Amino acid sequence: MTAVPVRLLTIEEYSALGETEVGFTELVEGRVVTSPNPGAAHNRVAFQLAGQLDPQLPPELRVIPGIDIDLQLAPADQPGFSRRPDLSVVDKTALARRYEEMLRADEVAVVVEVVSPASTRTDYRVKRDEYADAGIPHYWIVDLTEPVSLIACQGYRSVAAVTGTFTTDVPFPVKIDLDTLLD
Repeated sequence: MTAVPVRLLTIEEYSALGETEVGFTELVEGRVVTSPNPGAAHNRVAFQLAGQLDPQLPPELRVIPGIDIDLQLAPADQPGFSRRPDLSVVDKTALARRYEEMLRADEVAVVVEVVSPASTRTDYRVKRDEYADAGIPHYWIVDLTEPVSLIACQGYRSVAAVTGTFTTDVPFPVKIDLDTLLD
C-alpha cells in the first residue's frame, strides 16, 4: 500500500497511487478522501441492480461496478476529481483501453449510487452537482430506506423518487424491480 502524499494531486498522480488504505478512495479537488468499504446489504443491492440492468442494455453499453471515473473537472496539470460510483453504465469502447487508464466522464451514460447512512448528503447533493458539472447525463440514486426508491436525475432537475418498479426510455429502455433489490 502506498502512502498518500500530503499535497493536492492531479488525476495522473492519483491513478499512480494504486490501493492506499482499507476501504476505497476518491479524489475531490485534489484531496484523497477515504471511505469505508460498503456493507454486505449495500453490495448485494448493487449486484442485484447490475443483474437487472445488464441484459437490458443496448449492445454498445456495459455496466461496471465500483470503477474510478475521471470527472474531467480540472486541467490535467491541476488538482483533479475522481469518483467511484457503485455502478457505471459506460460505452464498451472505453473498456478496450489499457487498464492503467481511468475511465472518463465523457464515456459514461449513467452513474448509480446506492445510498449508505454515512453518504446520504454526499450522494444526494455533492455527487449530484459533480456528476452534472462533469456532463454525465444521468445519475440514479438508489435509497435502501424502505420502501427502496430510485431517483433518476436526468438533466439534473428535481425529480420524484420512484418505488416499486422504475421504468424509463432514457437513456435506454429499462425496467427495474426495486422491491427485489433487498432479496
